[in-house]
Parts: sequence; C-alpha cells; structure tokens
Amino acid sequence: MKQESDIKREGYLQERHHFFHLRDTAGQERDFHFHEFDKIVILLSGKVDYAVENEIYTLMPRDILMIRHHTIHKAIIDKSVPYNRIIIYLDEKYYSSVFPESDLTICFEHADKSGKRRISIPEERRTDIFSLLEKYETVSFGSESSVKAMKETYIIQLLILLSEETDVHPESLSLKHGSKIEETLSYINEHLGSELSVEQLSSRLFLSKSHFMRLFSEATGTTVHSYILQRRLLNASRLIREGTDAAEAARLNGFDDYSSFYRAFKKNLGVSPRNIKK
Repeated sequence: MKQESDIKREGYLQERHHFFHLRDTAGQERDFHFHEFDKIVILLSGKVDYAVENEIYTLMPRDILMIRHHTIHKAIIDKSVPYNRIIIYLDEKYYSSVFPESDLTICFEHADKSGKRRISIPEERRTDIFSLLEKYETVSFGSESSVKAMKETYIIQLLILLSEETDVHPESLSLKHGSKIEETLSYINEHLGSELSVEQLSSRLFLSKSHFMRLFSEATGTTVHSYILQRRLLNASRLIREGTDAAEAARLNGFDDYSSFYRAFKKNLGVSPRNIKK
C-alpha cells in the first residue's frame, strides 16, 4: 500500500483522487499545513484530535472529517494506541465539474462555512458508506482501466452520500480545554498583522504565561510561537497566490523585515514567496 509520505510535496495532487489506508503512527508528526485539494479523514480506530483552523475536533471511531482545500490543519495523535484510518485526497475542480447541477464537493463547502467538519454517521446509514470503502479496496475484476473506472464510481457515490449527511446531520464540535483556547485561536486568526505575544494573549484570558502556554500546547499540540508563525506564513501564501505583492503580504501578516519573512517562508513551506504561485 502506498504511504501518505510517498507524495513528495504537500499541497499538490497529480491524480483525480488518491486513497490511503494507513495503520501506523510512525512518521505522521506534522505541523500545521494545508493542501491544494480536498481531504477526507475516516477514523477506524485510535485516538486523534484534529486542529482545523481555529477549532479542535476529537474524532471517535467511524467519524468522518471533511477538510476543504486551503484549510490549515494538523493531526494530534495519541501514539499509545494503534491508529487505523482511511484518508482520501480529491481534486476539487474535477469532482465539482462531474455533475455541475449537484456539485459533488458541496459537502466540503458546507463543512467549511459552518465550521461543522466532523460527521458522525448514524448507525442505520453507516453500512452504505463503509460498504463503498470496502468495495473500493477489494475491487479487482477486469482490466486495470476497468478497476480504475469502478473505483472512480465508488468515490462519486461516497461524495453523494456525504453531501446528504452534511446537509441533514451536521455534528457539533468537540473542543478540548473549553472556550479559552478557542477564543485565543480566533483572536490570533483575526489579528495576524498585529503584535501577538504570549504576554498579550495570556493577559487577555487573565492567565499566567506558564498556565496559558501549557493549555495551548495541550490543546493544539504545538507552541504559541509555532502556531502564530505557521498561521502567518500560510495566510501570506494565500494572499500571494491571490495576487498580493510578497512584501505587502509579509507586512499584512506582521513581518517587519522581509528578509526574515523570506527565510521563514522558504524553510517552512519549501518554496520561495515568488514561486509559490507556481
């Protein structure tokens, strides 16, 4: 089985979709990142929280997480238990064009706009979805092109079912450590161009620096500084891709010195600001 790490560069997909069934935790530690494609995470067993934008979702077995393209996220994995999951990458432009009148990827848009990205499928409808996943993994009859075509139909059926679920049964969020960290994440995301120090953020919540830093790390799996840096760089990346000058994008995201922005950008995203659009 091809591993997720075999795709050399995050953010790009060479196929219409890519299906992974992963049963390990080794090598899965990643900081906040985003993709150019839509992503489905289906937890089969294990303990994992997903930090997505300014929310944190605690997944239960058989939960499905919808992550839209350009959405910043990170998995926080408990390695003390086996981690078994299915991950599907999808070319949003292709699947939204298959049936334009229904838009197969509308489920990602609904999840993204509402913030309700986690789906807990009711027991009576789980069979349909997990039957499709099993068929995808076991189909073998006919030629290679026939198998590929059949797998494509299973993905389309899956998106249809998920669209129905996101429309009818949106699930509430599960945020660890309550509203304090949620409030902080929202504040950071709304003030990326302003000063964001630990002292300032902790004082807003009337917490000591050490207590605030511990709560933040437990909730997000990363430090305050690392989260702010990643969030600023990814937002600058989005602005540059949309046409903003790199220097202006740096300034809008709190970087006073372009050279330090350039170094951090290239180190964390693996490409220079000038080449990010390519």
